[in-house]
Amino acid sequence: MSTQDRKPAKGQSPQSDREQRLAQALRANLRRRKAAARKDETSAGKDES
Repeated sequence: MSTQDRKPAKGQSPQSDREQRLAQALRANLRRRKAAARKDETSAGKDES
């Protein structure tokens, strides 16, 4: 993402490290939610048909 491109990769500050970990957790959570939603859609589709 553009925000990552703007700031240095590592060694900036503890806050940026926390931000990075938070962003990683958010991304993983989003991926999990998307996968769960996709699973719900497919299972619902199977139930209907």
